[in-house]
Amino acid sequence: MNKTAAEAAAFVREIIPGLVAIPGVEQVLCPPASALGTVAPWLKGSGIGLGAQNMHWEEKGAFTGELAPSMVKEWAGYVILGHSERRALFGETDEGVAHKVHAALAHGLIPIVCVGESLAENEAGQTSAVVSRQLRGGLAGLTAEQAGVIVIAYEPVWAIGTGRAATAEGADEVVAATIRPVVRELFGAAVAEGVRVLYGGSVTGKNAAEFFAQPDIDGALVGGASLKPEFAEIVRAAQARAA
Repeated sequence: MNKTAAEAAAFVREIIPGLVAIPGVEQVLCPPASALGTVAPWLKGSGIGLGAQNMHWEEKGAFTGELAPSMVKEWAGYVILGHSERRALFGETDEGVAHKVHAALAHGLIPIVCVGESLAENEAGQTSAVVSRQLRGGLAGLTAEQAGVIVIAYEPVWAIGTGRAATAEGADEVVAATIRPVVRELFGAAVAEGVRVLYGGSVTGKNAAEFFAQPDIDGALVGGASLKPEFAEIVRAAQARAA
């Protein structure tokens, strides 16, 4: 919940020259819903995608304050679903995430599905169990073809906005030992190998390269650093990995 529509547009105008100068990296900006329509014209033709931070699964109706899939689709091609803040602060469940994933795919949106454990769960050795449960619940009912479209973001809750990032090796181990095996079990080896998995949690221009150097991490879901010109440094780190 940062930046008004005018502030978001001004920020995009500021950073877009630097971002378009970094080819070979899929880039998506996800402003607040109120700024989607303002930011969209500035991204048109840039090759940079636009995403929403959340949406409801119903097409319309008495859901005051919610955003329908068609409302997102009007401006954006991506939507973040199941973010840890949505789960912790607004009571979102794995079942609800699954409803949203199906609705997003039905409207041609690419879901960025978030999974991750809390500090207490991490310290209790429950990371694999929690992430596995969230994946199985959030991706329930998908076909292998649908699963191949989604993006998964591993975001350990204890690392978000705290300045306390997971180690690159630790994050990669969760992806390699839990996320890809669960996807393989549900949808097959080809989907598990091809699905894009991002790391999210205090990613900065200084530590991004460490995460991108890991074999099973394909990119980053960037929080606070995406509000600064520093975001371009993270994109450049991704480009170096891709090369």
